[in-house]
Amino acid sequence: MTTQLLFYESAVPVSRDRHGGSSVQAGADYAFARSVNSVQLMAVEFPAAAAEYAIVFAGQEEATMPAVILGVRGNENLFLAPDGSWQARYIPAFVRRYPFVFSSSNDGKTFTLCVDESFPGFNREGRGQPLFGADGEPTAYVGNVLKFLQDYQAQFQRTQAFCRKLRELGLLEPMQAQISTEAGERLSLGGFWAVNRGRLKALPGDKLAELAKTDELELLYLHLQSMRNFDGLRTRMAGKQETETEARADAPAAVHD
Repeated sequence: MTTQLLFYESAVPVSRDRHGGSSVQAGADYAFARSVNSVQLMAVEFPAAAAEYAIVFAGQEEATMPAVILGVRGNENLFLAPDGSWQARYIPAFVRRYPFVFSSSNDGKTFTLCVDESFPGFNREGRGQPLFGADGEPTAYVGNVLKFLQDYQAQFQRTQAFCRKLRELGLLEPMQAQISTEAGERLSLGGFWAVNRGRLKALPGDKLAELAKTDELELLYLHLQSMRNFDGLRTRMAGKQETETEARADAPAAVHD
């Protein structure tokens, strides 16, 4: 499983001087996420995400974070339709916050709101929501974005603490998923971690009680249950291949002189 900056290409700090006449037109087009096969997930999202996605843990040591699997092949998002719509009831917050993101200072104590100017909905023609009002002050829209990102950052820190606890308890183990397509092709997806159910059951009673008290035990079982959704990726792959085959069949034939 790859680690990358994903869909952010040119995120710059939001400022009155640079973005005084800028707007953002967001909608239901998530084409910007077409080439990613996983995105980060916060622990608080597990209940909503576990019904539709396989939730895993990615990264090493302190960088370990939960993620949802969107595709088996690199640069393939099986949850995205050809028209850019998202094909699941729940959309991860990592996706929903785009084109905005926080950049942090070296000491991690100061955060600056940034916007990705490469986002197709970013414009200077007044389409969508303006970033600054006629008085030069940030609009209510920017205020809502800031609140969303502040909540996201708080959940990020809580999720980091959750993952550190899993590491300290020795619950994570390397895992590899094997998926066979209807055409007989065998695909392998690795580079991630999963909770070892046996190690979880073998934890001392006080550790299990602590996990249960903080609702983290529930999160672990949601993660384990979500692994069944790897089977759904096979169905999505078959559906995508069928759509692509139909599209090729409907395409007009080339005309040669």
